[in-house]
Amino acid sequence: MSEWLEVGTHNYVLVTEGSLLNTGLILGSERAMVIDTGCGPRQGREILDAVRRKTSLPLVVVNTHPHYDHFFGNAVFAEDGVAEFWAHENCAREIDQRGDLQRGQVARLEPQMSTREGKNVELVVPNAIVKDQPVLVDLGDQTATLFYLGRGHTDGDLLVGTSTTLYVGDLVEQGAHPSFEDSYPEEWADVLRHISALRHRYEFLIPGHGTPCSDQFVKTMANTMSTAVRQARQSIRDTPNDATKAIPVLPYGPEQSRWFIKRLQENWRSSLSSS
Repeated sequence: MSEWLEVGTHNYVLVTEGSLLNTGLILGSERAMVIDTGCGPRQGREILDAVRRKTSLPLVVVNTHPHYDHFFGNAVFAEDGVAEFWAHENCAREIDQRGDLQRGQVARLEPQMSTREGKNVELVVPNAIVKDQPVLVDLGDQTATLFYLGRGHTDGDLLVGTSTTLYVGDLVEQGAHPSFEDSYPEEWADVLRHISALRHRYEFLIPGHGTPCSDQFVKTMANTMSTAVRQARQSIRDTPNDATKAIPVLPYGPEQSRWFIKRLQENWRSSLSSS
């Protein structure tokens, strides 16, 4: 567990072990907001303890998207008295309907969460819902804006902005290839361009994993993804019976490239079936 890094006035980020998750903390005069809670009760407790060393204010929680390392620690915060858990409606639905399917992902880091044995291993589904319109959350002398830019890393990625800082979850990752398992690559590139266009409003941009990012980093990530979409389309047209032949030309690792192609094909089929 790292120390809190200040990323704007009364804005902080904490890096956890394992997945190197960035947990955000926004301090108001009346409440504080925690952004993403870790991958289980042990890590959730470490994050909460770090928060409590920083502030004794009542807390609200945001889950940026429905992947285990961002919401499996919710129960620890609920036990501490948190009653307000924010997420996009698609994120909340995914956690409610399929969150349990991710338990196997944390067998090494959080064995109790994996086996459902022990304290604070239940899923806490977000109950404060953001849809397509931004929501302003008053923390007292500090306002957090929760907003949705469309499908990208998942179909429920929530961004959190303050006067100085933008927390973007896994829409942006620094230091590793993007994860495409639940993604919408064509739309994701557009979301990244939208984030890049917003950068003039914020001094700091905090990715879900990795160090704070520049505008150029986000632009490069968007352009790389758009190029990969074009490359994959061409390769799939050239070899429709073996889409894996696109893997060597893509700018990602082999595993990420397989998921990239799989998601492109699934999204195209879904689009055709609904048209």
